[in-house]
Amino acid sequence: MIGFLMNSWVARVIPIGLVLLAIQTTLLVELRPFGVSVQIVLAFAAATGAVGGVERGAVVGFAMGLMYDLAVGTPLGATAVTMALAGYVAGVGRLFRIESHWWILALQSAIGAAVGEAMVPVVRLFIGEAAVSGTGLVTVVVVVAVAAMVCSPVLAPLGRWSLSLQQTEMKLPPEIRSEV
Repeated sequence: MIGFLMNSWVARVIPIGLVLLAIQTTLLVELRPFGVSVQIVLAFAAATGAVGGVERGAVVGFAMGLMYDLAVGTPLGATAVTMALAGYVAGVGRLFRIESHWWILALQSAIGAAVGEAMVPVVRLFIGEAAVSGTGLVTVVVVVAVAAMVCSPVLAPLGRWSLSLQQTEMKLPPEIRSEV
């Protein structure tokens, strides 16, 4: 059992999540562009979804969200749902491609992070924590999406490594290969 856990993605994702969570709750508290906190843990969940697909993105997002909920003190599972959704949405692009360039992964990460951050007020309203107010939500979503896009060239390879994924090689069918 221990050998399985040490060779699985859990042994890599959890320590990375702890380091990113420490960075977010210490260093990034002071870095607030336009008054918005940069969500690096959400960006990692989205970047992992972009490189790993919908299932892996949702699972890693849920794990990162649970860690965030336990560290910050938000209701358990509230952030986990939004980060799982972010990983899932970012991973949808994996259904339509074999391997992408870094800028496509950055766009997917930004879209996933934007959807995840936009769902935070909805989940909070659903669990009865706070009322949803539209003021400032657009600014928050845009800043979080841009931050995820900027961090993606670092977080996407980190997510690929944490899931033990190899960069795929595009293999052409023999009839196309002979024409090239």
